[in-house]
Amino acid sequence: MGRSCLPRWRLGRLMTGLQVILGLLVITVSLSCLYRFHSAGYFLHNEDICRNIYTIKQVKTNEGFDLKSLRDRVDEVLQKMDNLYDKFEKTVKELEKSKDGSKKEMKKFLEDEVMKPFYHAHIGLRQIRLPNPQGIRNLTDKEEPLINKFLTEEIRKYITPKENRVGKINMFGTERVYNTIGHACVLMKMDLEKYMDYDVGAYCDDDWSLAQKLIVNGCDPLPRRRCLTRASMTYQKPYPINESLWKLPDDRNVRWGNYQCRNFACLSSKNPKRGYTQCTGCFEMEKEIGKWVTNSTVLADFKIGDVLRVKPGEIRIGLDVGVGTGTFAARMREKNVTIVTTALNLGAPFSEMIALRGLIPLYISLNQRLPFFDNTMDMIHTAGLMDGWIDLLLMDFMLYDWDRVLRPGGLLWIDRFFCNKKDLDDYMYMFLQFRYKKHKWAISPKSKDEVYLSALLEKPPRAI
Repeated sequence: MGRSCLPRWRLGRLMTGLQVILGLLVITVSLSCLYRFHSAGYFLHNEDICRNIYTIKQVKTNEGFDLKSLRDRVDEVLQKMDNLYDKFEKTVKELEKSKDGSKKEMKKFLEDEVMKPFYHAHIGLRQIRLPNPQGIRNLTDKEEPLINKFLTEEIRKYITPKENRVGKINMFGTERVYNTIGHACVLMKMDLEKYMDYDVGAYCDDDWSLAQKLIVNGCDPLPRRRCLTRASMTYQKPYPINESLWKLPDDRNVRWGNYQCRNFACLSSKNPKRGYTQCTGCFEMEKEIGKWVTNSTVLADFKIGDVLRVKPGEIRIGLDVGVGTGTFAARMREKNVTIVTTALNLGAPFSEMIALRGLIPLYISLNQRLPFFDNTMDMIHTAGLMDGWIDLLLMDFMLYDWDRVLRPGGLLWIDRFFCNKKDLDDYMYMFLQFRYKKHKWAISPKSKDEVYLSALLEKPPRAI
């Protein structure tokens, strides 16, 4: 009987020892923080420090040290440490009651549930930015305005400006490189910290849907990550280009975990549970193959051949802004024109489909400035995305951005834009305000209250 009690007695002593070690670590971190506060002069009555740090003017104008952010971050870290200690104590008691307290289980618990979160809490306290008592300027607010908003170490590392080595000016003419994130990331702090919570060098979570949620809600651009992207475990070589343009890709080349469907056949417009509502039928090649090449009874339908004859030999590169699987780009490729297609995975693998067809997807939302230089595109085509739902001010910013990247003499193809009849004049003004030359202009009914508008417009030279 004495022997059977011995393992539990040893386990109890081990747990007690671990609690003592954890307590000593907490005390060490606390003393370290108190020492840094003492070094900064917080516990000394020094008039110079008081003037430089504690002045009402600095706190109100956010010039200098952000005391509110410090207090919020310290409270957050301390709360996490309290929760961690309670969790540790509860688990220890459960392990003491268990008859099978194996060392492997204990090791896994300590690594996953104790050491890792405690390490992050320690890092959070250690990285609190304190003002320099010698009067050297504090860069926290002026050069790293968001650093005190986030606790996750990878976010803080990413947005901190990176000084050039050996103090040299880089090829861009700057002393440091700034990594940017969208301003709305501050409003989505919990989602962004979840997205950036990973082990450096390990595999990323299959969380592209979380990334897309951040992007479409304005947290764009997203920070880069230092983890490895997952791919399909059964990935196959894509089809040759002469086959891939008009053939559904292999189902095994897509990670279907974040979609309702698990194969391309499921994405048929006949399936009410396909998981997406935009561009229904886009994954049915027998329907897609006739677009922009066959005659239509709708006056607003233009054929690619007729459009290219407006500028014979001049249209070489362009951008397709819409929702689809790259069929417009495929048709233009057959005419030796390279088209980049914007895409978001709105319930279906639009980006993967475009790439597997041998075309170029551009993963971008309406929030973002186009990543092209001024006066570079021969054509911009839009269909199925920018319709009567869009706010006029947002549309104005987008059209001016398109005008920026479209070269003089380039073509803007508005394809089957639809809106309510009563709003048509407003949208027509938006397109006509740039005084482009009209090559084609057509309005046709869509329903009783809605109309289609299609236009082919040429950007003027504007040589000044």
